[in-house]
Amino acid sequence: MFRRNKGAEAKDAAEAATEEKAEFDPTAGPWDVSDIDLEDGVERVDLGGLLLAPSPGHELRLQVDEATQQVQSVLIAGPEGAVELRPFAAPRNGDLWDEIRPQIAEDMERRGGKVEEREGVHGTELVGSVPVQVAEDKTAEQPSRIVGVNGPRWLLRATFLGSPATNPDEATDWEAVLGSVIVRRGSHAMPVGDPLPLTLPPQARKQA
Repeated sequence: MFRRNKGAEAKDAAEAATEEKAEFDPTAGPWDVSDIDLEDGVERVDLGGLLLAPSPGHELRLQVDEATQQVQSVLIAGPEGAVELRPFAAPRNGDLWDEIRPQIAEDMERRGGKVEEREGVHGTELVGSVPVQVAEDKTAEQPSRIVGVNGPRWLLRATFLGSPATNPDEATDWEAVLGSVIVRRGSHAMPVGDPLPLTLPPQARKQA
């Protein structure tokens, strides 16, 4: 009986990994950058800690600190709603989303809001609303649905607003937006819970 040498096995493993990377399903994430072949021909906006593919009918909006050119928030918006994306450093082993979810719920209730848990595509979500000031003497309820996705040493927090928050079972196009997100954690040490650095893409920096 013949046995294959280790070199052949390593070559097969590398080829299998390459094949796996080539079969990128833009709706099945969020993804870690190590799982994706970035030479797959898909145009993506590189924000450092996040890589985002264009989504028909949606617009990417960035809030940027003019002094530092640091991206403060990432919002993908459409006519009926939006999703805010925030990546964080997480422990190598553990479930940061389970740890911080009660804290988020407590904060929403402290601000006079309502919140409850539901099971969604990515596990336990928070669904609720908080009062927001819309005029000098007027407030309104802002609905939101908060999803947490644990990755390798990162947590991606996605907050859906508008229709994808109030009608989650009909938000398949918004789930696809979240599913196309790629997170780049980096190998440097970071305190657990710190936001991953986000930056303007080179072309946007030139325009700014």
